[in-house]
Parts: sequence; structure tokens; C-alpha cells
Amino acid sequence: MVRSLLRSLVYGPLARRLRRFVIVGVIGAGVQIGLLWLFVDIGGVNYLLGALFAIEFTIVLAYVLNNAWTFRTDRHTSRMEYLTGLVRTNVVRGTAIPIQLGILYAFVEWVGLLYLVANGAAIFLTGLYRYVLEARWTWG
Repeated sequence: MVRSLLRSLVYGPLARRLRRFVIVGVIGAGVQIGLLWLFVDIGGVNYLLGALFAIEFTIVLAYVLNNAWTFRTDRHTSRMEYLTGLVRTNVVRGTAIPIQLGILYAFVEWVGLLYLVANGAAIFLTGLYRYVLEARWTWG
């Protein structure tokens, strides 16, 4: 059963979409970490508030990239579909914000990780949650 699940993630019909989602996620994570650094180290903003701003920016970026590439067979093309999808992705990813910020806080304050490393871990840990909801609701 586990072997079958893993095989379907590599060779199955969802494998290509999942790989694209991961690539968009890596791009978004890089942008988010770069913005976080900019807000905190250059702008002097608290790391949690900086993360919130960086997350919202990358929510929009990820939607644009995912709509154009990852989910292109289910792409939102009309203005209404596009705006509805953008709202849905904000709801989906918005529900991940408290989870991501909680993980970020725990890793910085309790584990002692640097905030940029902790943010990368928080992005990774919330990735599957975001993929499942995006695939089923935003583009489902």
C-alpha cells in the first residue's frame, strides 16, 4: 500500500502536477525568505510581522504561477474565475498562515533556530497541507 502510494507520487497522473507545485513552492519559498530578510534585517520589522507580509506577497505570486503552469489544464481564464481562484487561494493559504507563524515562532523561540532557517522549515512543513487544499478546492 505504501509502495503503491509512493509509486503513484512519482509515476502517477498527479506526479507531474505535484512536481510543478513543488517547483513553484521552492520559487515562492526563496522569494518569501528573501522578503523576510529584507523586512527584518533592512527594514527593522519584527520577524513574525515580516513573515506575515512576505507570506501574503508569495500567496499572490504562487497563485499566478500555479494558475499559469501547475494547474494549467484547470486554469482560471475568465476574469471572474481568476478573481474567485485568487480569493480561494488566499483562504486556503490564509488558513496556513497561523500554522506557519506558529512553527516559525516555536523554532525561533524554543529551539533557537535562526529566523530564516525556521521560516524555511515552516514553509516545508505546511506544504502538503497547502497542496491538498489547493488541488481540491482552488482548482478542484
